[in-house]
Amino acid sequence: MNTTPSNSKNVLNSDVELKGTLKFSGEMTFDGKLDGDIVSDGSLNLGDNAVVKGGINVNTVVMRGKINGNVTAKEKIEIKAKTELFGDIRAPKLVIEEGVTFVGKSEVNPNKIAPTPPPPGEAPKIPEPAKVGRL
Repeated sequence: MNTTPSNSKNVLNSDVELKGTLKFSGEMTFDGKLDGDIVSDGSLNLGDNAVVKGGINVNTVVMRGKINGNVTAKEKIEIKAKTELFGDIRAPKLVIEEGVTFVGKSEVNPNKIAPTPPPPGEAPKIPEPAKVGRL
């Protein structure tokens, strides 16, 4: 059998429970339970039954299920409806469907632009509160 790692498709179904770091090449569909991190230069597809307690660092990810940890993708994060995500996300592209529970911070920066601080000596202008008086 002659397969290249970039074309490999891996599947771990809902009856799988793992502890530790999950590393793979190519594509992975994961629908089980993981207590640990997922690391890959490939594409991850989390199923509806997936439960991940740990960080995810991949090229692209389509998320379903329950994730408790930070998610970083080199290209794109896609969060499907009914997903529960508790953690920060970082990717050049982000898609979130309606019905997602997401508690965390997001950094979406497709052009990798660094934030520019305001010029020195210029403080942001805050409007004064309106004064209410009696007649």
